[in-house]
Amino acid sequence: MLKWIVLWILFWSILDFALMGADKRKAKKHRWRVPEKSFFLIALLGGSPGAVLGMYTFRHKTRHWYFKWGLPAILVAQIALGGWIYWRFFLP
Repeated sequence: MLKWIVLWILFWSILDFALMGADKRKAKKHRWRVPEKSFFLIALLGGSPGAVLGMYTFRHKTRHWYFKWGLPAILVAQIALGGWIYWRFFLP
């Protein structure tokens, strides 16, 4: 079960990280952009580690307060929820 959860998080994190990079490239070329709500939706689905890593790796969306504080807040909430679920259901 834990393996599938890790794979789920890894998939969405890689996707959100890649979208951050692609959006940064498109922003520099003044081309069509990835909608901001897409980053948050993917982060809520489990991609928050990739979103935060991509945001700081590509220096993208770091000036928007809702990205600067929102994505890390989602990550912290997911870690807390995951810890509670692990403690509640998986520890003997």
